[in-house]
Amino acid sequence: MTDRPILFSSPMVRALLDGRKTQTRRVIGTFHDFDPLQDLIRFFDANDKFIGNNDGPPAEECRKYEEPSVRFAVGDRLWVREVFSYESLDVDRNGFMPPWYWADGNPSSGDFTKPKPSIHMPRWASRLTLTVTDVRVQRLQEISEADARAEGCPVSWDGKPYDPPHPEVDSWQGYGRASFCLLWNKLNAPRGFGWYANPWVVAVSFTVEHRNIDALEVAA
Repeated sequence: MTDRPILFSSPMVRALLDGRKTQTRRVIGTFHDFDPLQDLIRFFDANDKFIGNNDGPPAEECRKYEEPSVRFAVGDRLWVREVFSYESLDVDRNGFMPPWYWADGNPSSGDFTKPKPSIHMPRWASRLTLTVTDVRVQRLQEISEADARAEGCPVSWDGKPYDPPHPEVDSWQGYGRASFCLLWNKLNAPRGFGWYANPWVVAVSFTVEHRNIDALEVAA
């Protein structure tokens, strides 16, 4: 079991809070086939120690150096990072002024401080903890309608259902998948991992606790 942070946008944080999101997908890169017939292929372990060439380790062992790591495993705990702000780190950690979470909207007192990117959220400020229950490696377009809805994507936009006029594209099936496709492209197409690139992804299912990860240990 590993504890690790995970970033979510404000709309996805709201989906977690509402109980609409129990899955997430993350790009894991490209799988490369190992060819044992190549000449002078050298392999090194994590400490850069030479472990052999194509006459040394079997293909099954060498292949793990060619496959990207999925980074997730059943039982892992993920503490959610989201856009937030606070006035004083010391005061907040003493509990007198908790962080403001921008997924909840603008502060009632006004924009008293600039929102901080989710990447900077410290562990103590996280309010959501996910426990991984399932991990699958698949192509992006293998996502089902049920999976797309479990991703927390809305099935309507401004009250109108997602039903884009693309009959020639058989991958547009169901409003959930269409919604997921649009959201995915917005976030990942600029990086070269859009829907039609159909990248390898890790599909992570989880349960959601509305508590800080360290509060779970205290409660236990």
